[in-house]
Amino acid sequence: MNVLSLFDGISCGQVALNKAGIKVDKYYASEIDKYAIQVTQKNYPSTIQIGDVEKVNGNHYKNIDLLIGGSPCQSLSITQSQIRQNLFGKSKLFFEFVRVLNESQPKYFLFENVASMTEESKHIISELLKCKPIFINSNAFVAQDRPRYYWTNIPLTQSQFDECTLCLNDILEPYVDEKYFYNCGYDFKGLDKSVCAILHIKGHDILKRVNSPNFKSHTLTTCMGGNTQKKVFDKNRPRKLTPIEYERLQGLPDNYTYGISDTRRYTTIGNGWTVDVITHIIKGLAEIYKDVENVG
Repeated sequence: MNVLSLFDGISCGQVALNKAGIKVDKYYASEIDKYAIQVTQKNYPSTIQIGDVEKVNGNHYKNIDLLIGGSPCQSLSITQSQIRQNLFGKSKLFFEFVRVLNESQPKYFLFENVASMTEESKHIISELLKCKPIFINSNAFVAQDRPRYYWTNIPLTQSQFDECTLCLNDILEPYVDEKYFYNCGYDFKGLDKSVCAILHIKGHDILKRVNSPNFKSHTLTTCMGGNTQKKVFDKNRPRKLTPIEYERLQGLPDNYTYGISDTRRYTTIGNGWTVDVITHIIKGLAEIYKDVENVG
């Protein structure tokens, strides 16, 4: 199978393809973040990096079996509800996905974005991709709440999921460096509440929240320091989640992003896909391409 991945990030799509048992012959990745590219090339050195999506000519990739991508969500997300520009802000890069899709005409495609977008944005995307989205929350597969829409023409092998009982406690590292713990004061609300403590630090309320280990993590996002990492109450103390715990919440192998700074690891992981969700969706292709190989 030949794959073209737009907004490839750290190549979570490639991890999912491997997990689904799909043999990849050529994997073209369009990405501009040098740290994300570094992570991808460390794990998949045969990846063919093709640069900025706005400069990708889909007509040069007529041999593509699968086109995948999740364009930037910043101006679509409800977290930007006061100032969000929908598909006219940074998220307008979605239209580059549509352009490359029309030019390359792959057999299959998969597009992902936030479920908190407006109905108008969802309608526009559905019209241009000629299909309705599938709603999947990552909490059906991992210990993270991450509601997302997926547009695809891949035949789904299963639309219902078994309940995933994983919570933060299941993915925490047993031994964590002291640098991740907070020594400030906090208000404790009890481990029976999802937000079990509030830190006495400066900043927006969301930065002060500490998750109970008995619940799932809130959605991972990009973070560039400044207490923006997700937090957990561990060993009777509040602390930041570690990069390895971030990886586990996205279904990535431990230390997949090792080799760049912690700050960059948090950011690239938060920008990525939940591997187990993508694996679930593309399992339909595993059956199709298995049949093709058997016929051959």
